[in-house]
Amino acid sequence: MSADFLVEIGTEELPPKALLNLSRVFRDHIVASLGAAGLNHGEVELFATPRRLALFVAGLDEQTPSKEITNWGPPAKIAFDGNGNPTRAALAFADKNGLAADALKDYVANDGSQDKLCYRAVKEGIATQGMLAGIVNQALAALPIPKRMRWGSKRDEFVRPVHWIVLMLGNTVIVDPVMSIVPGQLSRGHRFHSSGAVRIQSPASYREDLRTAHVIASFDERRELIRQGVAEAARRAGGDAVIGDDLLDEVTALNEWPVPLVGSFESRFLEVPPEALISSMREHQKYFHVVDEAGKLLPLFVTVANIDSRDPAQVIAGNEKVIRPRLTDAAFFYETDLKHTLAERREQLRSIVFQERLGSVFDKTERIAALAVHLAPALGADPGWVQRAGELCKSDLVSEMVMEFDDLQGVMGRYYARHDGEADEVAEAMLEQYYPAFSGDQLPATATGAAIALADRLDTLVGIFGIGQPPSGSRDPFALRRASLGVLRILVEKDIDLNLLETLRFAAGLHSRFTASGLTVTDGLEQQVLAYLLERFRAWFDEEDISTEVFMAVSAKNLDNPREFHLRALAVHGFQQLPEAAALAAANKRVTNILAKTEGLLPAAVDSALFEGDEEHTLLAALREVSTTVQPLLAARDYNAAMRAMARLKEPVDHFFDKVMVMADDRDVRGNRLKLLSELHELFLNIADISLLAPTK
Repeated sequence: MSADFLVEIGTEELPPKALLNLSRVFRDHIVASLGAAGLNHGEVELFATPRRLALFVAGLDEQTPSKEITNWGPPAKIAFDGNGNPTRAALAFADKNGLAADALKDYVANDGSQDKLCYRAVKEGIATQGMLAGIVNQALAALPIPKRMRWGSKRDEFVRPVHWIVLMLGNTVIVDPVMSIVPGQLSRGHRFHSSGAVRIQSPASYREDLRTAHVIASFDERRELIRQGVAEAARRAGGDAVIGDDLLDEVTALNEWPVPLVGSFESRFLEVPPEALISSMREHQKYFHVVDEAGKLLPLFVTVANIDSRDPAQVIAGNEKVIRPRLTDAAFFYETDLKHTLAERREQLRSIVFQERLGSVFDKTERIAALAVHLAPALGADPGWVQRAGELCKSDLVSEMVMEFDDLQGVMGRYYARHDGEADEVAEAMLEQYYPAFSGDQLPATATGAAIALADRLDTLVGIFGIGQPPSGSRDPFALRRASLGVLRILVEKDIDLNLLETLRFAAGLHSRFTASGLTVTDGLEQQVLAYLLERFRAWFDEEDISTEVFMAVSAKNLDNPREFHLRALAVHGFQQLPEAAALAAANKRVTNILAKTEGLLPAAVDSALFEGDEEHTLLAALREVSTTVQPLLAARDYNAAMRAMARLKEPVDHFFDKVMVMADDRDVRGNRLKLLSELHELFLNIADISLLAPTK
């Protein structure tokens, strides 16, 4: 037997940015608990609005499955004495399983090897209804809520006060308390379009019961309605709404009955950089901005009201009234900022601490500029532009606009640099220094921007490691993991060859504030930071389905050039897919183990006069031929072709190990064979240690 299940947690307005995640975790925890109890079910649908978290589960088993229990006891020869009477061990078994002592002989069975006491029974399932309140309480307790609150005289804690609970299995209302509230089947509708309680007729009718009370309970349905409605409203007004996913999710979480409306503002505000206007509309008012066919900002916005007003013009007027002071502030900040150049503002950075032991933001710009100039030749950047960009790169942080809208750092720096008459590359670097800001983000397009982006990140990495505060666990206050991936992406995807170890050593030398408790260059700081940076390749490769073994094989080369690391990893990954790879990896592992146990020096060269079989001659000839092919490929960094060429060695290597005893009794013969294998191993080591591709036993 099965029945539909519904749970609804009715609250005061939930945090909009957290709503979607809370609802998903709520669903996942309940579904996992049902599965752990062995309960089968059908479709699962979650609901989330500003005032509720809810979950519908179709066709949930009304009882957990019965289980067959088999309890084995002591062997019969131990359970009964010579007279056939139960021993103490048998009596303990009887007591444990609720059996009569004189009936134990009826509970003897063979386990496949001997006769033992055995008790078999069927444990009946329990009613699902009695489990559901506990499952819901556990799910609520497990929600990722950083700060919980109490309300009234209750001891329960939640992200917001809970006012009602609906808990139903089929047509049965479960009255076991959830968060100290006795559930019912009465929900609540829209704050303004509904009055009184809403009776939920059944779990299956939940969606429609709430719709009659002006609540669209499904987050996904509401999101799509808003997306379509906002786009259509903007089209009717003569533009295109820009609908970002994050803002769309947040607006969806703020509304139960969404109604898109178009408002406008004075065209004079368009003299302000559009990013500032957009930030103000998005962050403060949750408005969608509107652009023309060319992508230019129009003096329009789309707001989503949580009410179907009889006089929408009044709602629009109210929103226009609210946004006007915000845009006026933005215009004022911009006009004020233009009165001072970025170079003039730079002096203010002296009073802003970057990190107590690493100096001010001004100090950081000094280091960025010096390091970026050092990087310029490798990037093909103009040293003069790089120097200037490094000095100015943080000056917009003390502008009025960025202090009000911190998401505009870099954006406003570019505008102000252009206004100041700085070179185009210098102006672009003000923004590009922050690329990539997240996974998949764009990279700096200019050489100057790439130099500043690298210098900024490397300076932070060296500095934070130098004062002994590297990331630990989930703690990464300076976002060093993200910075490291940014460094790797810039170097790899822009094909920049850089000796990173030497660069880190130079960067460390720019820091004058490392204390005695921190690392110094001589203590191996640059090696520690390099290892941390290259370790980020592990996560990168994992996303590209490149195995950890490939990462380890390339890591064994102790490279200090990330682009080189990446090229070799791609080649080894391609080699790993070849049919010859497994055998050659195993052979190299065997060679590594043999050479590790070898005592004494190997001969300077292989002497074919000491060969005793054709397999040795064949392997040497193959090695010479492949080596001749591979050397120019290595010089050209065509590691893929080089690895494919080395794959041809599989057959001669297999025949060698099948027919030749490496550790021969004759010392000279043995040394000669070891030298031959050493050359084989060294050939592969030109790219990576492929012995690490072989599985460990």
